[in-house]
Amino acid sequence: MNYSETIDYLFTSLPTFQSQGASAYKPGLERVAEFCRKIGNPQRNYFIIHIAGTNGKGSVANMLAAVLQQAGYQVGLYTSPHLTDFRERIRVGGEMISKQKVVNFVNKHRQDMEECELSFFEMTTALAFDYFAQSDVEVAVIETGLGGRLDATNIVIPSLSIITNVGMEHTALLGDSLPKIAREKGGIIKKSIPVIVGERNKAYNLVIEEIARDQRSTVIYAEDAFECRSQVTEGNKQVFDMIRKRDGQQYTLRVGLMGEYQRQNIAIVCAAADYLHENTPLSISRRAFIDGLREVVQLTSFRGRWQVLSEHPLVVCDTAHNAHGLAHVARQLATRTIEGRLICVMGFCEDKDIREMLALMPSDAHYIFTRANMPRAASAEKVMEAASASGLMGEWVDDVPTAIERAKAMLTEQDMLFIGGSTFVVAEAL
Repeated sequence: MNYSETIDYLFTSLPTFQSQGASAYKPGLERVAEFCRKIGNPQRNYFIIHIAGTNGKGSVANMLAAVLQQAGYQVGLYTSPHLTDFRERIRVGGEMISKQKVVNFVNKHRQDMEECELSFFEMTTALAFDYFAQSDVEVAVIETGLGGRLDATNIVIPSLSIITNVGMEHTALLGDSLPKIAREKGGIIKKSIPVIVGERNKAYNLVIEEIARDQRSTVIYAEDAFECRSQVTEGNKQVFDMIRKRDGQQYTLRVGLMGEYQRQNIAIVCAAADYLHENTPLSISRRAFIDGLREVVQLTSFRGRWQVLSEHPLVVCDTAHNAHGLAHVARQLATRTIEGRLICVMGFCEDKDIREMLALMPSDAHYIFTRANMPRAASAEKVMEAASASGLMGEWVDDVPTAIERAKAMLTEQDMLFIGGSTFVVAEAL
């Protein structure tokens, strides 16, 4: 098979959550563990930082990868989903896996993949593990796909676990309450391996602490390790003044990621880098830490988080796709300083609580609701009906390109256009 045939095989022959939703979810670690045994357990060849959470996983993973790259390590980065190219999921040194490497892996292991009945995500996870080993990766930053306890990535033994936060998501699969979802996320905690938690929340802290106690693991709350004293925007960077609480050490960090919600993520990254430097063989200098955060986009090619596509007029996209994440985006939109009006192009997946998410959005914007070109997407008309129930005014357009053209035709230099609601809407916009 060539590359296009290989990708077609992966997306049509293996169950994909991206296209099928919950029906493609295959919980359990037996299949991927068996397959990885067949290919030599490549995930045992490098240090691993394992990251779970409802929101912020991608930002934290990319920032840590950038810092470790700047510190001189060969770094593997595994994230999902991709925006425009499948290969975005698997990077070494900021570069995507080559098409030929994808083809070679599938051609070599196709029979075993089918015998093990791997899902799309399980196969992709194994591909990443194998490619990292082939590439002499020294440390890999691994993001969970869904949940944690039964996620395919959870066969790893990390040097550090991270849980960014816990919000209501995928309730049909992970549970219908924060404690239940926290128990799934907390499943990544391994025996005697510390876990950094990015958010204190009375609704689920005790669950995570109980799991950690059973595993004889230490819980490190990011806010207990570092405090953010101020956060301001300077051009295309955010500047954070951070204090390390144990000794009062100050850090001025210019971070190449926008979005007010990065305040929590930067504390997690500070706590993680500090732990790795102090307690593992991984050495991260102050200079590598500062430079890595400043150049995170250039080092990892990270996209889609409060990404400014145009300055005049202001056009921003963000992949927040659940209520927990969209709440942060909505607050930033509500405090916008533009002189003109806000126009929002938004679409959602069918399995989301669309009405709850739309209720968070500013009521004074003009909305253009649309549908991404994928099976799980809700119809634009259905989204419009949910918006009307939340008092949001606007119109609906069948497809993303036409919706964006319509929005741009309405824009003046003083206006702002926001594109979001679904990762897949942002992917088409990009």
